[in-house]
Amino acid sequence: MALVPVLPIRDVVIFPGVIAPLFVGRPHSLKSVEEASISDKNLLVVAQRDNGAEDPSPDDLYKVGTLCQVIQMVRIPDGSTKVLIEGTSRALVQNYVQTAEYLSADIIQIQYDGALSTESEPLRRAVLEQFERYVNLHPKLPIEIAFSLSTVEDPFLFADIISSHIQVKINEKQELLELLNPEERMKTLLRFLIRETELLEMEHSIHDKVRREIERTNKEYYLKEQLKAIQAELGQQEGISEYDELLTRIKKAKMPKDVYKKALTELERLAKMPQMSAEATVSRTYIEWLADMPWKKKSVDRLDIGLARDVLDEDHYGLDEVKERILEFLAVQRLSGKGSSKGQVLCFVGPPGVGKTSLGKSIARALNRKFVNFSLGGMRDEAEIRGHRRTYIGALPGRIVQKIKQAGVMNPLMLMDEIDKVGTDFRGDPSSALLEALDPEQNRGFTDHFLEVPFDLSQVMFITTANITHTIPRPLLDRMEIISIPGYVAEEKLHIAERHLWPRVMKDNGLENYSVKISDKILNKIIAEYTREAGVRNLDRQLSKVARKVATKIVNDTEDGKRVSKSVSLTMPLLKKYLGAPKLHETRLPRRDSIGAALGLAWTEAGGDVLVIETAAMKGSGKVIFTGNLGDIMQESAQAALGYLRHRASKYNLGSVDWEKTDIHVHVPEGAIPKDGPSAGVTLALSMLSALTERPISSTIAMTGEITLRGTVLPIGGVREKALAAKRNGINTVIFPKENNVDVDELAEWARQGMAFHYVSNVSEVFNLALLEKKGH
Repeated sequence: MALVPVLPIRDVVIFPGVIAPLFVGRPHSLKSVEEASISDKNLLVVAQRDNGAEDPSPDDLYKVGTLCQVIQMVRIPDGSTKVLIEGTSRALVQNYVQTAEYLSADIIQIQYDGALSTESEPLRRAVLEQFERYVNLHPKLPIEIAFSLSTVEDPFLFADIISSHIQVKINEKQELLELLNPEERMKTLLRFLIRETELLEMEHSIHDKVRREIERTNKEYYLKEQLKAIQAELGQQEGISEYDELLTRIKKAKMPKDVYKKALTELERLAKMPQMSAEATVSRTYIEWLADMPWKKKSVDRLDIGLARDVLDEDHYGLDEVKERILEFLAVQRLSGKGSSKGQVLCFVGPPGVGKTSLGKSIARALNRKFVNFSLGGMRDEAEIRGHRRTYIGALPGRIVQKIKQAGVMNPLMLMDEIDKVGTDFRGDPSSALLEALDPEQNRGFTDHFLEVPFDLSQVMFITTANITHTIPRPLLDRMEIISIPGYVAEEKLHIAERHLWPRVMKDNGLENYSVKISDKILNKIIAEYTREAGVRNLDRQLSKVARKVATKIVNDTEDGKRVSKSVSLTMPLLKKYLGAPKLHETRLPRRDSIGAALGLAWTEAGGDVLVIETAAMKGSGKVIFTGNLGDIMQESAQAALGYLRHRASKYNLGSVDWEKTDIHVHVPEGAIPKDGPSAGVTLALSMLSALTERPISSTIAMTGEITLRGTVLPIGGVREKALAAKRNGINTVIFPKENNVDVDELAEWARQGMAFHYVSNVSEVFNLALLEKKGH
């Protein structure tokens, strides 16, 4: 056992019999090398377990290292020292000793004392053969190493020399160093060499495949270029080349001058690219899009106002405001010259099922324009409008440009559905991208990120649809002309069902050759008791259900051999059999005067509804209870109404009410549906006053209006929808805030017919109109 200086090294394992240069820069390591050189001692070279340790501790070092002689030391100008060492023997560390200047170790020299078997020589030859294959494949090892090993007969030195040259992980090299038996070491070496040789062969195979592919592509390119040159020299041309085909398409497209120059420039770039390259595919797609756009193609507008009116009336019942607007557009076009008017941007706003989308198709038919549409609902990526830049794989133009290409003309009617449901996230804001497209002052030079050239959208007639307007950004809303499409009342639904829905349902269900008679009475029953909506979508479903039942009966009777009549009349019993019991009942709203039950009008996305607000006063502890899924704003309106009544208790004969011992319970039926908003204020006040005074409320009056603590009634929104909801439910008297009289005046004549409207500025006027005297008084 002896104490020797220790030199920790990284990424290298030194083997006995091997001379190797090392660069030493760490202070403790330099001291160890200097001590070994000056005192002519052996130096223990040990590999680190962790290469990241700058100042390794004994735990960071392996226990087996190599005793080495320092042959030469040379100082280098960068501060480090180059040391040439020669491994002499293996050594086992008994204990590391840390001195002030360097690390030392108590060691025992170790060597193999056993005898070699007869397998030693065959094993040596197998390792040498495998090592020669390894050297031939390895790009950094000279072949001379393998030749020099053929003369080494000592199995110990033979194994150590190969171990030092094979490039494997440090822990695997350390495993070779710690194997004392040369035969075991050569077996492990053989395993490592076979594995590394197979990996090198795979790398060479991959490199060869890539090289052959590149050579093949280049060969094809040069051969094609030579073929072009030969054909040009002979004056021959077999077929039309891709270049000539694209050039012909560009010339036929009749592009604007700047777009034409852009297309030719891109075509020249494409001609110089290898055809199989990814960039050539992108460039070819871009040129094809430019060539396929209808730069000069337009459809001729039909400016016959009488014919347009007939088409619109044929497709849709009512909707006079929309039809009038389209006729105005045609009149302006006719007087100012065809095509001279700027693109129009209309926004149809109304509840679901009132025919906004189908109206767009009818307008296109009336104008003789191509019709294209797409939905904006849920769109969150700006590139859906403006297109993707060509740097992205699979890039395409935006939806607007795609639809114009689909239409094949520059002046289609483009319908954008659900503009109120456009979203936004990290990919951009599509509604902001629509600002340029829908602005008549800007869209003459609309820029799509894919096309990268100005594109004229000024001749496109844009129509958008929405259920509500408050979710549409204000700048976008400002660029559109809002046309409200209200819900339908029962009379209108009856006409729509007779003229449009039932004939189409008959055709869709194969009944066009049969006479299936459905009376007005049956239709009114379906409308009143099986559907309750602003539009006619559910009505269409119910009629389709009836038609399917009739078709099934006809087929069953035919198969059973029964005589099938071509004429079928629907009766009430048949209707109940086909559709089941009525889903809605008239008893939902109170049909007689009652205490504490007031009828309020509410705006909904479905077009408006009538709410029953019930109040009960009882003995208690002065609590106010709200049930029926009321929102915060509606609860605050109820508190404001109660505050007003308590403040004016003497005026309304409430002086005898003991507020501290009276509980007030406010309930709105259909508790599964959330309800909110301030417009129920007057209804809540009326319901509370009725419950506290036990005076009944007229069941023929509905009302709406926001209330203040002073009893002032403030204006509300959704007047059209609320008025139609009252009419739809058979309520002919409606109370509105005084400032909403202008909104009522704008209602269509049919909506006001048979209705009585009262305008109030104070809640006391509501009480006078709706509260009745106690029974017996």
